[in-house]
Amino acid sequence: MATAQQGILELLSPYPPGWGGVLLAGAVSTVAISACAFAVGLLLGTGGALGKLSGNRLLRLLLDFYTTVIRAVPELILIVGLYYAGTDGLNRLLAAFDLPPVNVNGFVAAVAVLGFVQGAYMTEVLRGAILAIPVGQIEAAKAFGMGPMLRFRRVLLPALLPNALPGLANLWMSITKDSALVAVVGYQELALATRLAGASTKHYFVFFLASALLYLAITLVSNVVFKLIEGRVRRGQPRLA
Repeated sequence: MATAQQGILELLSPYPPGWGGVLLAGAVSTVAISACAFAVGLLLGTGGALGKLSGNRLLRLLLDFYTTVIRAVPELILIVGLYYAGTDGLNRLLAAFDLPPVNVNGFVAAVAVLGFVQGAYMTEVLRGAILAIPVGQIEAAKAFGMGPMLRFRRVLLPALLPNALPGLANLWMSITKDSALVAVVGYQELALATRLAGASTKHYFVFFLASALLYLAITLVSNVVFKLIEGRVRRGQPRLA
């Protein structure tokens, strides 16, 4: 029994020949990809939500097409398609201007693709949060002469955050799992590191269990962070439970 435990500890050691360091590096990559893609998606979602509510019919139709297609097609197909089609399209555009082709960095590609996908979901979450704001608050801000940017910063943003935060928290949890799909384009994060460790040592159960615990740790820490943020944005409001 002691020998088996010692063997497991050696496999999970952060120092070679253990694979613990590889798994931890993969977990860091997962968090980095997720955080950057979440930020990109938040920017796209904010612009998309405001665009849908702007009253511009053509812009609303384009954004409806974007959110419908992205939410209808599986993420794996989108990631593979956008990565290869996007790289090919970029190189064709460069070739048209007699410029040399480029190799897209795996991290940048993963962030861009996941952020583009998350942007569609965040558009609907933020649009719903904005629609939940009483119209009187926006009309009062207009009556005081606030411009669009000041109105967004002083009225819309503080009012929409409490409504949007639960949905944004769910999307963050989703993106930490969806980051495993970027392994198909060759970028090493936690899921790919786990498969490499298992394939090299044939101890699949040990490494997949360790990987599951790392994902659980990321989720638990994320829950604490979002609870702190929720407490901050809901300050002064009555407790719901």
